[in-house]
Amino acid sequence: MLQSRIKIFILYLLSTFCFIANANSETLTTTIPQSWQLNLLKEALSRSDTSYDISLLKSEMNQKRKVEEALAGSIDIFWSMTSQQLEEVVIPVRIPIFKGLLGNRLLIIRSEDQQQFSNVKDKQDFIRFSAGQNRYWPDARIIEENGLPLITSYKYKNLYPMLEGGRFDYLALGAQEIWDELGKNPDPSLKVDTAILLQYRSPAYFFISPEKPGLAKDLSRGLESMLADGSFDEMFNDQLNIDELYRKAQFTKRKIIRLQTPQLSSLTPIGRDELWLDLFNMEGDVR
Repeated sequence: MLQSRIKIFILYLLSTFCFIANANSETLTTTIPQSWQLNLLKEALSRSDTSYDISLLKSEMNQKRKVEEALAGSIDIFWSMTSQQLEEVVIPVRIPIFKGLLGNRLLIIRSEDQQQFSNVKDKQDFIRFSAGQNRYWPDARIIEENGLPLITSYKYKNLYPMLEGGRFDYLALGAQEIWDELGKNPDPSLKVDTAILLQYRSPAYFFISPEKPGLAKDLSRGLESMLADGSFDEMFNDQLNIDELYRKAQFTKRKIIRLQTPQLSSLTPIGRDELWLDLFNMEGDVR
């Protein structure tokens, strides 16, 4: 009888322990593959009292689909360049995960056109070139709202043959990704332009499903903790090879085309200098 009671008590303790452990653990579904973004996410969430396991959805999704899945609760977290419309439907964690680097765009152009881009003196010169963009990217609207000619495609991979074929004149990509992206889509007739920096405020955030407000709070606290102890900048500089990028991109030697972002939320933390790279303070902008 005593042994039976002891067994029941042990089972009770085990079930209670498992309940407590499960109450403090959670599995997240995301579309973020192995990357700086995923490493940042893991480190920030490791500072939470909740133990988060991350499950990766490997199917490719455009931004529209990611938002739909987040609203349906099928995706818990994704990252994207922000827009006011996006911030109204899913929860933004307003810490720019690339420190504004995605808003510093270099151009993929046809090699034969380099001299034309090198001759640009002001925005009026630049406006004669047409851009190519993915229709679902927030950049497309920014480019349109600044009066620059734009051709779009619903599939990113189609932009490279469209550029090579003369459908438009340049593809603008974040400085930290442009050489890798060109390497994934090799074409001897295309190159990274050496003359222009297209610049606008359009930070990239983590976005959370409206069904997971607690996750948004945990992630925000974790990121703020990383900013406070310097580990955010340390990881950022190391994993994105920022010193090498600055040497390679030669930002200070480029003509700067600064665009406005009319749809940028008033809650964007522009006043927090520690969240942004110094690129936004460079002189020599082209008007």
